[in-house]
Amino acid sequence: MTLPMTRPVEEHHFSTHDGESLFYRRWPTISPERRGAVVMFHRGHEHGGRMAHLVDELNLPDFDFYAWDARGHGRSPGPRGYSPSFAHSVRDVQTFVEHLRTAWGIAEEDMAVLAQSVGAVLISTWAHDYAPRVRCLALASPAFKVKLYVPFARPGLKLQQKLRGNFFVNSYVKSKFLTHDPERQASYDSDPLITRPISVNILLALYEAAERIVADAQAITIPTQLLISGADWVVHHGPQHDFFARLGTTEKEKHVLDGFYHDTFSEKDRQQAVDKARAFILRQFAAPWSRPDLRQAHRHGATFDEARELARPLSTLSPKGLYWAIYRANMKLGGLLSQGVALGHATGFDSGSTLDYVYRNTPAGLGPVGRAIDRQYLNAIGWKGIRQRKAHIEELLRTALERLQNEGRSLRVLDIAAGHGRYVLEALETWQTSGGPRPESILLRDFSELNVRQGQSLIAEKGMTDIARFVQGDAFDRASIAAVSPRPTVGIVSGLYELFPDNDAVAASLAGMADAIEPGGYLIYTGQPWHPQLELIARALTSHRGGQAWVMRRRTQAEMDQLVAAAGFEKIDQRIDEWGIFTVSLARRLDKNLVESGALGSRE
Repeated sequence: MTLPMTRPVEEHHFSTHDGESLFYRRWPTISPERRGAVVMFHRGHEHGGRMAHLVDELNLPDFDFYAWDARGHGRSPGPRGYSPSFAHSVRDVQTFVEHLRTAWGIAEEDMAVLAQSVGAVLISTWAHDYAPRVRCLALASPAFKVKLYVPFARPGLKLQQKLRGNFFVNSYVKSKFLTHDPERQASYDSDPLITRPISVNILLALYEAAERIVADAQAITIPTQLLISGADWVVHHGPQHDFFARLGTTEKEKHVLDGFYHDTFSEKDRQQAVDKARAFILRQFAAPWSRPDLRQAHRHGATFDEARELARPLSTLSPKGLYWAIYRANMKLGGLLSQGVALGHATGFDSGSTLDYVYRNTPAGLGPVGRAIDRQYLNAIGWKGIRQRKAHIEELLRTALERLQNEGRSLRVLDIAAGHGRYVLEALETWQTSGGPRPESILLRDFSELNVRQGQSLIAEKGMTDIARFVQGDAFDRASIAAVSPRPTVGIVSGLYELFPDNDAVAASLAGMADAIEPGGYLIYTGQPWHPQLELIARALTSHRGGQAWVMRRRTQAEMDQLVAAAGFEKIDQRIDEWGIFTVSLARRLDKNLVESGALGSRE
């Protein structure tokens, strides 16, 4: 039986990054002092009101409760069951959490997140991609792999999407297969806010995101509880167990609830699940907030093992060795026709010259065939991610410049590994075109003499020689970075740390940036928490360092953020592409005196 509601419920909205106003409910604490907050995320097809019963059933009187209606669901706007992309919805989660922090004064460390089904996949993806500082996650029956009972349903949906564009499919699941509770069945069947269709772009992206997150769950270091419904008709159990086994936190627990249908927190005997979630949340709040220290991940751990395996030579007579030998030969042939592939072989596929070519995104080669090969090369998912990374750098650079302008501070930009500098100069060009003031100074550095020469030419081409200069410099030399003059208010390091596995070198570079950037200034840094083509890159592409194999060690977002925090910065914003490959983050240089005086403001 559902308990009668004892708390008043409030109705609110928050704005997403693309201007949507999403609806959410708030149940304030009924205790004199708030201990924390429970933020709830509903199943697919449903809305936050369907989780309202948990506010009383969890019996946490000193916690606020919040539950949103995801875009396209409940009382939030948008076509029913639709989002522009799964990544949009994940970013909505981040925006919602930021809103709760600023609107209600709740630190991330004081939030427990409770999510079901599709909501649990959304939260798992968010935890992986954004590395939030929330206290814990309680995930019920995550829909990592939905049971599609029609043979070859997923390939068929992909084919239809290509042929007819986006369309909607209706849920086949009846309420009697969600819960044994007659009251919850009846309320589901009569609820006018239930969203039965789902957009095929979201259904297919749900599978893709889930596969990525389950495979790389080691990146999630947040204390996590997993509740599995033992008689689930809707989703498969296997990926749930795999996810739990791979989680990167030692603070984890798994409970299989025998006989439970998919809607775990609406089952007839749901108090079993509710009690477990309550006990887990209270245990996490009874202990100090903590995370594993990942700054030694270059010496041991999952990404260290992965990179070491990729660096191990293959036997030329093994099937795998033969496959990659043929692939490399094809790349050599492609370089005879494609300008981009030829440039990669000549300068390295990770070189500043190659990145500048990828940014320009104009196919070139020998005749129509060469240009077609080059177009295919430039459309590789990694290069798509690189171009999106460029757009995100430009966006966060504008954000930093706007903040400095509003604070009445000088605009002085430093990039310590700029390649040819195109992404910085074009971003600043756009900034001025849109009415922003001309920066006082722009200092670009790179280790490569070729990149310096090309960058100097680009500065002249764009008419910035009065404020911009390009010099040769080592991005890992702390003293050299710290000595730059004038002292920057915005520092940028893009696409560099991803190429070097050693955290000690990265820490030295970040320390130099902290020495150089004025207190209250900003740092823009990039990361690569995941890549779908790591083996292809390692086995078939060469780097700028003497033509050796381009083997990358991934850094999880949590690892990258810890390195940045250790240098004296506070992360305040982040972007990630829809494939989950590249992140761009904005951090503020902390100063003890300014923080204590409140001059830097809150984390917003």
